[in-house]
Amino acid sequence: MTVLLTGFAPFGGATTNPSWQAARLVAARRDDVVAVELPVEFEASLPALRAAIETHRPDLVVCAGEAGGRASVTPERVAINLIDARIPDNAGDQPVDVPVIEGAPAAYFTSLPVKAAVAAIQAHGVPAAVSHTAGTYVCNQVFYGLMHLLATEFPALRGGFVHVPSAPEQVGPGEPALGVEQSAVALDAVITTALTTTADLDVTAGTLN
Repeated sequence: MTVLLTGFAPFGGATTNPSWQAARLVAARRDDVVAVELPVEFEASLPALRAAIETHRPDLVVCAGEAGGRASVTPERVAINLIDARIPDNAGDQPVDVPVIEGAPAAYFTSLPVKAAVAAIQAHGVPAAVSHTAGTYVCNQVFYGLMHLLATEFPALRGGFVHVPSAPEQVGPGEPALGVEQSAVALDAVITTALTTTADLDVTAGTLN
């Protein structure tokens, strides 16, 4: 089994990105994981993801990104076919109200067992919750692009997206954050769960807002 685990380059003026830091930690500890850093650029992110899949031919793909303002690790449930960039990407591009892929479905659900993954993360003492929105920036673009690739070109491949919080050194006092080591533990738990589980837990993870 080979697992492709991606994280992102720093963006928005930051010098680090905890998703890439955590992905590298996981890959250093597991022989079955290959870590690849993706650019925070709308034009370059999906070609880089495709190249990584074609190079490594994984059995599972887990993409990770940073979600500032969140205090928990959040496996994402649904990707939407929309880019609406609040800030420019690292290449200076800022698309507004355009599809990730023209003519493709409005949304894709993950093929990861997100509820079981949340339970596994929590069992390691790390806060986690299912998320129903990956935003409309490059994280969602990569999540949607991944699921479109799986639906159209790699039907035997499973994959999905996980958001990790900002690291403590990136935020001010009292702002939500999580240590990179904890994020790495969470990503490791997601991978282990996805490799051993196909049917998700029959428990609620819904929200009222």
